[in-house]
Amino acid sequence: MDQLDVQILVVTFEGREEAREYIAETGLAWPLLVDTDRSLYLAYGMHQAQLRYLWGWATMRAYWREARKGRLPRLPRADTAQQGGNVLVDPTGVVRLHHVGRGPADRPLVDELFAARLATHT
Repeated sequence: MDQLDVQILVVTFEGREEAREYIAETGLAWPLLVDTDRSLYLAYGMHQAQLRYLWGWATMRAYWREARKGRLPRLPRADTAQQGGNVLVDPTGVVRLHHVGRGPADRPLVDELFAARLATHT
């Protein structure tokens, strides 16, 4: 992501051992922050997702698409109701994009991320 002048940080609420397993399993190339008390999640308004978003049609479609590609979801070991999201903070500390996912299938489009990133250079 150097060519885009972007630094990525991945955050998890799971413990250090689970974080190590995730890195080994996925080959994650970016820094991973362990936030077991979820203070960062809470600071960005990421709480517990509603059941209808956790197991709604959008989630089922997303899992189906991944399964068709041969990527089956693993059995959950953590709090599956914890909302995730995407936050883009520019170098001056201004939040340019703040998206709290309603459920696993609710993520911003890549074009939205690029548009927010480009806005940091205007």
